[in-house]
Amino acid sequence: MARKKTAKGKVPAPPPPSQAMPPRGKVLVAGGGVVVLLGFLVLSRADALGRNWAASLSPFLILGGYAAVGAGLFLPPAPPSPPSPPPAA
Repeated sequence: MARKKTAKGKVPAPPPPSQAMPPRGKVLVAGGGVVVLLGFLVLSRADALGRNWAASLSPFLILGGYAAVGAGLFLPPAPPSPPSPPPAA
């Protein structure tokens, strides 16, 4: 025999997530993109055997830039600040 569903009352749905990226996220994505481009620019200076400073530094720049882009995309928005009390006269 099937159980009856019990109604617990109407619970309001949570608000939809914001579609806008937070400002810190935009800065991280932009900065990460610049670091990735810088990493590929440095990689173009690497020698064929990979024994100079450019060959050692470029992987860290490229991967670090991609990590910054990923962190910027998944960064949660900052909680809203509480309203300040009105100034006393």
